[in-house]
Amino acid sequence: MAGKFAKHAWLMAVLTAVPVFSFAQQKPLFVHLAPAAGWRQVVSTPSPVSEVTRFGGDPAIEREYGVKSLDFRTYQLDKIRTEVIVEPAPDMVSAYGLLTFYQTPEMTPEKGFELAIGDANQVLMARGDNFIRFPRGKDPALNDADFRALMTFVGGDQLTKSEMGSLPPPMPPNGLVPGSEKYVLGLQAAKRLLPSFRTDLIGFDQGAELQLGQYKTEKGSATLLSINYPTPQIARVRFGALSDFLALNHDTGENSVYGRRRLTYVFLVLDAGNSAQASNLLNQFQVKSSVSWDQPPNPQRTFTLQVVHMILAILLLTAYLIGACLIAGVAFYLSKRIALKYFPESSWGHTDEDQLIRLNLKT
Repeated sequence: MAGKFAKHAWLMAVLTAVPVFSFAQQKPLFVHLAPAAGWRQVVSTPSPVSEVTRFGGDPAIEREYGVKSLDFRTYQLDKIRTEVIVEPAPDMVSAYGLLTFYQTPEMTPEKGFELAIGDANQVLMARGDNFIRFPRGKDPALNDADFRALMTFVGGDQLTKSEMGSLPPPMPPNGLVPGSEKYVLGLQAAKRLLPSFRTDLIGFDQGAELQLGQYKTEKGSATLLSINYPTPQIARVRFGALSDFLALNHDTGENSVYGRRRLTYVFLVLDAGNSAQASNLLNQFQVKSSVSWDQPPNPQRTFTLQVVHMILAILLLTAYLIGACLIAGVAFYLSKRIALKYFPESSWGHTDEDQLIRLNLKT
């Protein structure tokens, strides 16, 4: 019986390892339950970041978001071959930032896919730590259904809850121009998006993260900036510098800049025209402070009950320590008695008064 069981166990192990090995060979980014029209990866070629210019990218921007190399992958479906460019980033936030930076007003969200936008030339997607470019091939044999199947095979169509939770909070939607929201992590990208603004005052060297968007107003459009700093102290210092150099909240004409600070955030409005328009935009931001626990509390226990449980746990630990000391003392005493009875020659069972110390002094 044992030999038969071992035989079946070996067979189950082999069957389990086969799909894992096949998945590692194809290297898709996600596991999918739905069929992907028979796509398979045939070539994977590492390339320097400078090659991204072939697809409309900027090497300086790529490096600022943490991309160090590119992965050119070739996928095949029957006789059709197409290329996909995968750009590994340090984290999902950086990949999301690249997606927003390269988004143009002409691009529209891909129906059925999260964090995927495209136009007639390409589709951009952020998945995990990867920013992915899908150039639309000129092969007429590659129809829309097969192209979407390729997107599903490489990146999937949905994100997990943990991935969605790691993304920055979106800009206020009221009045936001579609495709104008950007997430910026460095000075190079900020200069491209805000050419007439003192981007050196933002403080990227102090860990600042910038989000911006274009908003429709009664007199045209305005740019709304949300800058997040690591600590409230840094935010206060940076807000003071912005106030001094930009004359915040002073009506100085069309170039007036208005702003507020809330905890670790600094909010700015450019090209609003007047303070009333700026206030309408700034009022959309709501910042709330919260305390993050290392361990999520039990919602069924009140704070008083949690304190009582903590005190009882301390008392119980104290009782355990006292009991351990008593047991150790009794064991020590019994070991002395046993040694005295069964090992009378041993010094362990005798007290210090029973032993004679001889100095062997000679005159």
